[in-house]
Amino acid sequence: MEQAQQAIQKEGFTPDALREYRKTQRENQSRFWSRFGVTQSRGSRFEMGTEIPPSVAILLKLYLEGVITDSDLCIPGSCQGSEEKPGRLTRMD
Repeated sequence: MEQAQQAIQKEGFTPDALREYRKTQRENQSRFWSRFGVTQSRGSRFEMGTEIPPSVAILLKLYLEGVITDSDLCIPGSCQGSEEKPGRLTRMD
């Protein structure tokens, strides 16, 4: 497990740990935060210490634990050929 991911699991979603994790993934703020339905500017605020809403925190936790993936979150550009709207979770029956 990566050091940044271990820090998040140990310390929670601290601004430094989130920023470090995003950087280890080599993603800019727009790409990283869009998978959770968050704008770049809002993600930047989270990385500066603004409290993360419960709905985003839940998605982050599930994503970091590997329970959900990018395809589950359907990030823009990865949902080609699908009728799903990017960034929306769909019901699986």
